Amino acid sequence: MTDAPFRLTSLAHGGGCGCKLAPAVLQELLAGAPQAGPFERLLVGTETGDDAAVWDLDGDTCIIATTDFFMPVVDDPDHFGRIAATNAISDVYAMGGTPIMALAILGMPLGKVDTSIVRSILQGGAAICAEADIPVAGGHSIDSPEPIYGLAVIGTAKKTDIRRNSGARAGDALILTKGIGVGVYSAAFKKDALSADGYEEMIASTTLLNRVGAVLARDKDVHAITDVTGFGLLGHGLEMARGSGVDLEIVFSAIPFLSHAQALVRQGFVTGASLRNWASYGAEVQPPEGGMDDWQRHLLTDPQTSGGLLVACAPEASQRLVEEIRAAGYPATHRIGRVSSGPGAVRLWQGTEPQSGRVVGNG
Repeated sequence: MTDAPFRLTSLAHGGGCGCKLAPAVLQELLAGAPQAGPFERLLVGTETGDDAAVWDLDGDTCIIATTDFFMPVVDDPDHFGRIAATNAISDVYAMGGTPIMALAILGMPLGKVDTSIVRSILQGGAAICAEADIPVAGGHSIDSPEPIYGLAVIGTAKKTDIRRNSGARAGDALILTKGIGVGVYSAAFKKDALSADGYEEMIASTTLLNRVGAVLARDKDVHAITDVTGFGLLGHGLEMARGSGVDLEIVFSAIPFLSHAQALVRQGFVTGASLRNWASYGAEVQPPEGGMDDWQRHLLTDPQTSGGLLVACAPEASQRLVEEIRAAGYPATHRIGRVSSGPGAVRLWQGTEPQSGRVVGNG
């Protein structure tokens, strides 16, 4: 699975989006931060935990800016670079934008990592940027105790195409475009328990650009988009619910999972980030009638590195959109629930859509 002479992951205490600060810690830090402004042209800042900042340039065109970096989730340096770059660019797509350039962010423990490995990381990131049709136009590097790589990404979008995580409406359908379980796979990988086909599945998912977000944003039936990363499906779902002032109702049996995720999590392959996530926001999640097993909760809080898009759309358009997203190269796409009136929480169901009794997942 890797040609690296040693395990990159052994140099880091965490990896991928599992490195993110827990949601509760981040909220506490931001609550005490001084507020600059107001800036009338700053359309999106930190107020709803959205995926990127958005600046109104001229009343029609917006600039989207984001940065994302982390420690290695795999040992192959090329794969690490590709995953980190795909993850960083995703924030622009999640806002409905098109990336135009990137800057590299690099921290490496000098004397522990050979320059050929660092070069391979950078080349992997550059290859994904080329796939996204953008240059790596510069960057910054430091000597750090653990290996770190990522990107700052700039994108553009028409003002009318910006899609926030706070636009979900009661009655909307919820669509997820990638399978859940990257954190579980990474935990198994570190213990040499991930099969070769599982590793290939993880790389295929984490290096698949979320470019469909820019297409979805031009559809009037799409009301809100966010990408699912380190806070897990529940955490990013809660951000959408809080920001929109609605409840999200998610059907567990409709969620797409990576093919080995349920088996591996039952074997105990769980990240520390999953546990921190639940400790941060579990009180705001209503479990399904009859409760749920620990392994189910671990999957719902599993940190996704370069995860898929969570989309809220008009219910009558959900079948069409699922088919279009799948046709665009995202075969795991499923409808996973709906949006309802409420104070900003997430409610879970085991097998059917609430009230209607309709099984969701195929449209």
